[in-house]
Amino acid sequence: MSGSIEQGTSQTHGDIRILHFLVRLPRTMEAVWPAFTTPEGLAQWFGPVDVLEPRYGGVIGLPGLGGGQVTAWDVDRVAEYTVEGGGRMRFHLERDGERGCALRFTYEFQGGGDDEDDAAGTARAGEPEGGSEPGWRARFERLIEHMEQVP
Repeated sequence: MSGSIEQGTSQTHGDIRILHFLVRLPRTMEAVWPAFTTPEGLAQWFGPVDVLEPRYGGVIGLPGLGGGQVTAWDVDRVAEYTVEGGGRMRFHLERDGERGCALRFTYEFQGGGDDEDDAAGTARAGEPEGGSEPGWRARFERLIEHMEQVP
């Protein structure tokens, strides 16, 4: 099984932007979980992490985005991080066949109407690829490549 990224969707509610992605990954939930819940795992595809306390209420620090809190935690299934200046990122894993899993990803953040403005604003906050759909798609492509290398 190889990974795939379905077309992302975007919603705007006032000044709140919400991006949704469905990413199919070629590994089990247990194998994929550390990619979202450890500094080492996140560094492989998302970027560096200053601190991550892997539990509900734990602290998270992402360079350029700032510090925040773990706002949802269900081991091997759901990790959600709310970061000051960076919005809310939710990673929800589901089984997808015997050896794969699906990631339902939601990113909610303050932003205007078009992707260029949002990407530029987020990039100024230290996120080089921005908060746009193409930026997240590039990250998920790196995630799939990384997971294909994991035994």
